[in-house]
Amino acid sequence: MSQKTLYVLYNADSTVLGKLKYGYRKVTGSGDEPACAACDITHGGLSLSESPRWLEAKKEIEDNGVKVMQWHRDEISQNVKNFVKSNGIRYPAVLLDGSDGSYITIMTNTDLNACAGDPKVLVGELYKKNILSDKKPSL
Repeated sequence: MSQKTLYVLYNADSTVLGKLKYGYRKVTGSGDEPACAACDITHGGLSLSESPRWLEAKKEIEDNGVKVMQWHRDEISQNVKNFVKSNGIRYPAVLLDGSDGSYITIMTNTDLNACAGDPKVLVGELYKKNILSDKKPSL
């Protein structure tokens, strides 16, 4: 059985200009795009480093046999971009690779906003959706 991958897709670009634009959107609440709820969960808002709470949550996810990939809009693979576009998904979002090579939307931008920046809420949702199991896989 191949390892599952969870994709955290940010509503921001990875470039210096992208980070500046995101910071401006976040601080002023202006612009045609909202701030990124995934950034709030993984970085605690405007920090360039992942928060200790997210690192703990990510470890729990990965300890359950699910790899975590975090991508800014300009880093996303073409396959994922095509899936996002063809399904009308708005950034940020969380996807899981499907068994047939496609993707499954796990959390929408609305779902991520409901986490209120708390990585434990995201992890709780992964348990509710049976993506994570209380039992660790045996080696």
